[in-house]
Amino acid sequence: MRPDRLGAHIPWPQIEPFIEKVLALDLTPEIAIKGPELDTIVPDQITETAQLLAAAKVRPTVHAPFFDLNPGAIDPLVRQTTYHRLSQALDFAGQLNARLMVIHPGFDRWRYPNLDETWTELACGFFPPLLVQAQRYNCRLAIENIYEETPTTLINLVNKLDSEWLGHCFDAGHWHIFGKASMADWLKAIEAKLFHLHLHDNHGSNDDHLPVGEGFIDFNPLFQTITAMSTTPSITLEAHSPEHLIRSLRQVQLRLNKEPGHS
Repeated sequence: MRPDRLGAHIPWPQIEPFIEKVLALDLTPEIAIKGPELDTIVPDQITETAQLLAAAKVRPTVHAPFFDLNPGAIDPLVRQTTYHRLSQALDFAGQLNARLMVIHPGFDRWRYPNLDETWTELACGFFPPLLVQAQRYNCRLAIENIYEETPTTLINLVNKLDSEWLGHCFDAGHWHIFGKASMADWLKAIEAKLFHLHLHDNHGSNDDHLPVGEGFIDFNPLFQTITAMSTTPSITLEAHSPEHLIRSLRQVQLRLNKEPGHS
């Protein structure tokens, strides 16, 4: 596993104390930013961060805002606000020369009972201009599973749009809480467009973001899948403290080094 394929989560308000520590570990920052932060961002801070990343020869990933946003919302004003925020976030990603931006779908079967096809149709109409913007910045978009019980809705969206700039982000922690399909079946279903992975652990009831190996998730199907892939997806360790990051990093490196083809 190449070091530049392994990354670490950093919230934008914590960028200054943590980005140099993440880079020192040979990790790629995944910079998470919220909507209101985009309105108050200091341009000089973006410039300084971009220069630091360029000097390290690292193209980061960005996690787009997600609270209250929904690309397939039935209310057009919600879609309008969602587009504004995601376009802002993509401009931010472009300034940092990011190679990928993660987006939450905003869909769940409880708020959209028997409306998955309606949501997909509206989301398909939402994304094309954002994909043009993504291509302009050379920054792919990855849709992350959140509340989905199966990957079907996200697969339908990605396949219908059929763009090289749109694929999947598989979040192991979210799958463990909400997924009904096995990890192996889920990964097989999205493998052709699997761009990115979020790795963290939990006990199956809360989104604890524990270090890998400290919850109940069996990660063996995941590592077996990515080892067999011709193009390995990028990986972000979604740890919420420096101590958890180090513990997660050790576990992931240990597991990767056990797989054939990795030194």
